[in-house]
Amino acid sequence: MPKPELLVPAGSVEAFYAALEAGADAVYLGLRRFNARERAKNFTVSQVKAILSEASEKGVKVYITLNTLIKNSEIPELFDVLLTLEKIKVDAIIIQDLGLYYLVAKYFPRLKLHASTQMGNHNSLGAAYCQILGMERVILARELTFPELQEIKKKTSIDLEVFIHGALCYSFSGMCLFSSYLGGMSANRGNCRQPCRRKYKLADQESYFFNLKDNQQADQIRKLTKLGIRSLKIEGRMKPADYVYNAALAYRQLLDENSDKKESYQLLEQDLGRQKTGYFLAGNIKDAISEVPYTGKKAGEVLAVKPQLAIRADITLKAGDRLRILSDQGFDSKAFKIKKLIVQGNRIILPDIKVECSIGEQVFLVGLQNRKFPDRLQREMKADIYKFSVKRQQDILSKLVCGKPAAREELYFRINEIKWLRKLYLDKIDKLILNLDQQEMKAFKIDTPFLQNIVDKIIIQLPRFIAEKNLAFYQNEIKKFYNAGIRQYMLSHISQKLLFSEYSKLRLFVSENVYVLNDAAAAFLIEEQITNWVYPYENDFPNLIAGSVHRGIVPLLFYPELFYSRMPAAIPEDAEISDLRQNFHKKTRDGITIILPEHPVSLLQFHKRLVDKGFRRFLIDLSWYHPSTNTFNRAYKNYLNSTPEQPATNFNFKAGLT
Repeated sequence: MPKPELLVPAGSVEAFYAALEAGADAVYLGLRRFNARERAKNFTVSQVKAILSEASEKGVKVYITLNTLIKNSEIPELFDVLLTLEKIKVDAIIIQDLGLYYLVAKYFPRLKLHASTQMGNHNSLGAAYCQILGMERVILARELTFPELQEIKKKTSIDLEVFIHGALCYSFSGMCLFSSYLGGMSANRGNCRQPCRRKYKLADQESYFFNLKDNQQADQIRKLTKLGIRSLKIEGRMKPADYVYNAALAYRQLLDENSDKKESYQLLEQDLGRQKTGYFLAGNIKDAISEVPYTGKKAGEVLAVKPQLAIRADITLKAGDRLRILSDQGFDSKAFKIKKLIVQGNRIILPDIKVECSIGEQVFLVGLQNRKFPDRLQREMKADIYKFSVKRQQDILSKLVCGKPAAREELYFRINEIKWLRKLYLDKIDKLILNLDQQEMKAFKIDTPFLQNIVDKIIIQLPRFIAEKNLAFYQNEIKKFYNAGIRQYMLSHISQKLLFSEYSKLRLFVSENVYVLNDAAAAFLIEEQITNWVYPYENDFPNLIAGSVHRGIVPLLFYPELFYSRMPAAIPEDAEISDLRQNFHKKTRDGITIILPEHPVSLLQFHKRLVDKGFRRFLIDLSWYHPSTNTFNRAYKNYLNSTPEQPATNFNFKAGLT
């Protein structure tokens, strides 16, 4: 069995050289735009060209991350980026956005594609669908167990990539709205503010309920190799070069089996990350949550801020080390490198460092200066400017305008409990989306006279996450519903389309989890014969109206699922937690932990404005509301009058999505 590729992050020039020296087979890095680590240093085109040249000489591949969601206004710039990457011949690009896939597949076919973990591929359907689309590789979700990985490998032949080391997100990648909800800083666009690392209050208890330890799969390397996983990936484009070197060298040794394992584990202990977990892959999530939210080793605390920053040092520090000052809440951290220090016993003065912090805040060592790597590339390359033809671009964009809006308004309602059926006035609803859990779906009797009378209104929705072992359950349920006359279904992952391959005369919709943030994504879905889509919950008004395809379904009232996680949280069901700014609630559904805000999002007040802009299809999502006829009537009345639900927020709709 050939060895897997060792894929290493290169978030800086130093990290790139650290990866090479440690024996990486491939590196991944981002340009200054369109990548899921906007706060990393990232690279210019000329730097990427130089990296490609140096890496090629050593037989190392270079993958470029374009794994964020794209707004309509960003598509023109995206054409130039894609043309440039095609011209300089990068080994592959890593993508999330279906619109980006559509543009590459049609107009830049020489670019090889890897499906980012942000795409949320978590079962054999996802892997098979990526292969059908012509992708070279799928980067699987980090929440998979080893038996699930075995099944996916057994059922598909596409190259599989697995994360083996580094930070873990509490929510499924691509399914987290928490950062975006707190201020428009979208994790799906590379701007996550890590709400899972914050402290939350439950009654009189404060804890880091969602703070995951770092992933470490050193014990699984031999099993992953035998399974035939194509690539093993180390996370960390925000990490310093010493982290990259130590982690890469440790896994290089484990893959090559050319040194004592003890030495490799000692190297991993020097990465100065968080505590470690084998997570789902190792079959042990019992202790995956940690009360220690920070990376690094505790170094002391702030003693003074003015006139100079002074800290109490509990460990030896030296020039070149990187420190981070962290507030008690675990966010708004400040990182910096020590340039000069004045030692006065265990009091250290840092005269060149100017940061906003407070006395008593904790200081952590997050990077060592044990080994120096070049901070400038060893060769310079000309920064060729590649511009995609404006005329051709306009021609392509004009072809993205697909379909017309409805002739009249259509009102969709969504419910996630059968109890709601007795509370609705179905004559006021054009389509009713049933988003049921497994128990209710199995018990749902569609053959009753009452439901048969409205069978043309019903849309059955599938969940965002379907574990490999549950695929058969949903296949059976789909067959049951189909035989009972239901012909409309809503997918929550685009690969779920494969569950319907043997059925005819269907109308397939996709939920807000299948992101349609731009016209290219809409064009892709139309070509895939998707009837319609729900626009993303974190969308903003300017981006929505900037699109030329106004036929989608605009959500006007909903509770956004801020965290959607396979990892349990030590919080009672329906309990209220707080981050000292607002309250949230925990729900559990088919084993998935869901965190909801205290108040819903209401865009009902924008209804008439949206109609004026050409939108005709709207969604009122009553999931997570207590079933009540009064609630239905109030929402319907507010829809007619374009008045908001109260109390509520408007998410990013006015403030903007960044």
